[in-house]
Amino acid sequence: MNKIIVLLFLLTSVMSSDIKSDQIITRQGQVSFFSYTSVENIEAKNNQVLSIIDLSKNEIAISMLMNAFIFKKSLMHEHFNESYIESDLYPKATFQGEIIDFDPSAEGVQTKFVKGTLTIRNIAKEIEIKTDIDKIDGKYLITGDFEVVVKDFEIKIPPILRPNIAEVISIKFRFEYQPYEK
Repeated sequence: MNKIIVLLFLLTSVMSSDIKSDQIITRQGQVSFFSYTSVENIEAKNNQVLSIIDLSKNEIAISMLMNAFIFKKSLMHEHFNESYIESDLYPKATFQGEIIDFDPSAEGVQTKFVKGTLTIRNIAKEIEIKTDIDKIDGKYLITGDFEVVVKDFEIKIPPILRPNIAEVISIKFRFEYQPYEK
């Protein structure tokens, strides 16, 4: 009887260790943006972006603090957070969506579309982003780029500064995911 209990315990332990989590996470995803103008280019990087993917549902969620963007000039950082994004009122940007026709078991690169809702300054917009998803040794790398129209998120730019800020901002991202451990 004791041997059967020990055998059942060992079998249960082995089976539970083989169960893979359906969630992968990155806590240091990278998002950068670039604004080209004839006066001065504006670019910033945020290396503290949180993202989780539920592989069983192909759902993705991203959250980032807006004041974590790093600029070459501190004055740009100040203007971005205080005047344009108003990060005291709207501290985070988020994205929630679905990776269309994604096969989590496939090794190598898959080019897929991600459809979802981007929220900046509490304004939500439906977007579709073309991404490259590379699976290597059970880890996932997701990269891509897209554009955001400044007026879509009601970012107010004073008329005197309009020539200094592009109407469309280019955004790039790179996320390296690991299995989520609870």
